Amino acid sequence: QVQLVESGGGLVQPGGSLRLSCVASGSIFSINAMGWYRQAPGKQRELVAEIRFGGRTNYADSVKGRFTISRDNAKTTVYLQMNSLKPDDTAVYYCHGDIRDSDYYRSLDAWGQGTLVTVSS
Repeated sequence: QVQLVESGGGLVQPGGSLRLSCVASGSIFSINAMGWYRQAPGKQRELVAEIRFGGRTNYADSVKGRFTISRDNAKTTVYLQMNSLKPDDTAVYYCHGDIRDSDYYRSLDAWGQGTLVTVSS
């Protein structure tokens, strides 16, 4: 099994910053990409940012210049630094991994449990 565990959500005032972390663990053979999605109340889940195996990153237009995705050297922990937060950034943020497991060499879409980010004064 593969597990993704997020941390770092919370309440922050507009203009503030938060840093989310996600640790991947378990029967991992390789990680093709990891990223962050978010889902606001009444809206569909959307991609926020992702980082691929080779290091290429991709961001939603709404967060470009404000959010930065990065990872550790082992490539099993991914971070999302969120600056200049706006009320529209309020959502549950989910970590996602495009992972091949080491038990059956299957490609998996792994998801974390989600962490709530609330931007409000």
